[in-house]
Amino acid sequence: MDFALPYTEEQQQFREEVRTWLEANIPVEMRNPVDQRDLTEEMYWWWRGKNKEIAAKGWLFPSYPKEYGGGGLSGDHETIIEEEFLRAGVPGRGFTNGVILPALLVWATEEQKEKFLRPILTAEKVAWQKFTEPQSGADLANYQSRAVRDGDDWVLEGQNAFIGGLYECDLLYGPMQTDPDAPRHRNLGYFMIDVPSPGLKLVEQDLLNGHEQHFIFFDKVRVPGDHLIGGDHQGWQVANTTLEQEHGGRGQAFPRDDAVENLITYAKGTKHNGVNLGTDPVVQQTTMDAFLDSHRNMLFGKRTYWMYTNRTEIMYEGNLSSVHGRESSLRIVKKVQDVMGMYALLNSHEPGVPFGGQEEDNQRVRAGQNHAGGSTNIAKVVLARRIGISRTKERPAPTPSTATSYGG
Repeated sequence: MDFALPYTEEQQQFREEVRTWLEANIPVEMRNPVDQRDLTEEMYWWWRGKNKEIAAKGWLFPSYPKEYGGGGLSGDHETIIEEEFLRAGVPGRGFTNGVILPALLVWATEEQKEKFLRPILTAEKVAWQKFTEPQSGADLANYQSRAVRDGDDWVLEGQNAFIGGLYECDLLYGPMQTDPDAPRHRNLGYFMIDVPSPGLKLVEQDLLNGHEQHFIFFDKVRVPGDHLIGGDHQGWQVANTTLEQEHGGRGQAFPRDDAVENLITYAKGTKHNGVNLGTDPVVQQTTMDAFLDSHRNMLFGKRTYWMYTNRTEIMYEGNLSSVHGRESSLRIVKKVQDVMGMYALLNSHEPGVPFGGQEEDNQRVRAGQNHAGGSTNIAKVVLARRIGISRTKERPAPTPSTATSYGG
């Protein structure tokens, strides 16, 4: 069965427009490196400026509302843009962790959308997600960092770990405990926090997957009252709108698996003792198993994306994609090692490295990032609740696809 997406003549013309602009405006030396540790501060700030140009064309967040600075384009346009951005080496959307965008569309007031959503969509500001705490990890309902009301303001105390982002941000977002006497799920508020702020400290962590993550420390950080998104006891509900997307609930317009594409190329083109490596039946089977695992994951992502953009209620489909992606990615990196051997462990700076070091980078990133957005166990619990085999059941949190007039 052919799952290829056919494009109309108009869409192909749009593709040519995007491709031509990228070729004319993105120098080779500024393309996204294989290893994010090689993205220099100079490149970061060059891209901060370039992203404003891309946003002005409506291509940075193409399917978000035009009235707030998005592109107001269709899902088909977003698919084409993602294809061409990947081809041209454009790094992630404005360096912002985009799961904040659904929460702002659903929960923010019009004034807050102008204050926070618009500058993110136009690339004026970068926002990082502030969720994980050292003592509770992925147990978001066990949040201990406090927000205490002081007149019209809130005063924040606490700390976070593994907060992802390159170099600098302008906003942090996430929950704080606003009522220690209230029950779980009713004791949190959700805040936008300006960076820098007095009493706020960000410390870079040097981890296996790079230097993109940080410790965050709050020492009497004062936040204005209009930085609270939703009510002061609605933080759990706002957070779950962000988690709906983080757990796969928006799908992906253009899933891509360079690791598997590289594996197929390697098996086809590598000689071993004068014989093509791909003629070995064990190598054939291992490579095809990896391809099928990856292809299933792509179909899950595309299906959920189609449902999201067509405003169809998504019950378990996003979580299924999340669980499968977490587990299949680890199976795939093991198969890559089985076929490529030590060549799969050469980094981007090693002589003779295949594919610019993409395989090593992928394996190192997967080792850490499978805990992002909550552990695999939490993803399985959410999936079990959605399909009705858990002691408790739950429905999806509101998203722009289901709760607003905007698809996002």
